[in-house]
Amino acid sequence: MNGGPLSGKVALVAGAGSSAPGWSIGKASCVTLARQGAAVVALDHDPQAARDAAQAVSQAGGQALAVQADVADPQAMQAAVNAALARYERIDILQANAGIGKVGGIEDTELSDWERIQQVNVTSLLIATRLVVPIMRRQGGGAIVTVSSVAGLRYVGYPHLAYSVTKAAVIHFARMAAQQYAADGIRVNTVVPGLIDTPRVAANVARMFDATDLDAARAARDRQVPMQRMGTPWEVANAVAFLASDAASYITGTELVVDGGLTGKYA
Repeated sequence: MNGGPLSGKVALVAGAGSSAPGWSIGKASCVTLARQGAAVVALDHDPQAARDAAQAVSQAGGQALAVQADVADPQAMQAAVNAALARYERIDILQANAGIGKVGGIEDTELSDWERIQQVNVTSLLIATRLVVPIMRRQGGGAIVTVSSVAGLRYVGYPHLAYSVTKAAVIHFARMAAQQYAADGIRVNTVVPGLIDTPRVAANVARMFDATDLDAARAARDRQVPMQRMGTPWEVANAVAFLASDAASYITGTELVVDGGLTGKYA
């Protein structure tokens, strides 16, 4: 799409797919970035999820390339970046959206789960950033947007140790990268979503509230938020697109919390 704030830019969205039918943060981000003019490289470990995200971009009138890669695999990510460059010759935006988790506290978390969550949520940032920074530097700048969670800021009401620790690490990784690459014109920021109504909610939220009725579980989750509702993937995607755009040209090394007031709530 021509004429938008991201016109002429290429966005690599890592974690572009959806784990179930519906709109995930990654999939909504792909379409939002495309609507604002960017060509989108939709990357996911599930090739069908990557294709679905790319198809959603095409249906919205944008340009998209689907690529399959495990974000924790350096060789696979190098191949994905090569494919993006072969198609579009540049990468202006990296959205590091991939993330996994497993409920459990210290005594419930297996070392194998801890290590895999660390690889996907944190090590992947090192892999992707090392690949795109030289490209962005040659182009004269770029924008990296990581996606964390309010679980990286505070306890969210149930033990989610490995996920929460890695999401805190995502925030600090972005802060460190922002300082290192500011002089190269590369901005690095983090979007911090709160309780967002994504397809993953349907799979997980009911058991968090010991509820068998999904609508009742959603309503309980809504009541946790000062705005009395969960957010939508589109609201998070809008924050990603803002930080990726020139409208945020003097913003780096910080976090944009998209949580309906949740982290400011006393109890």
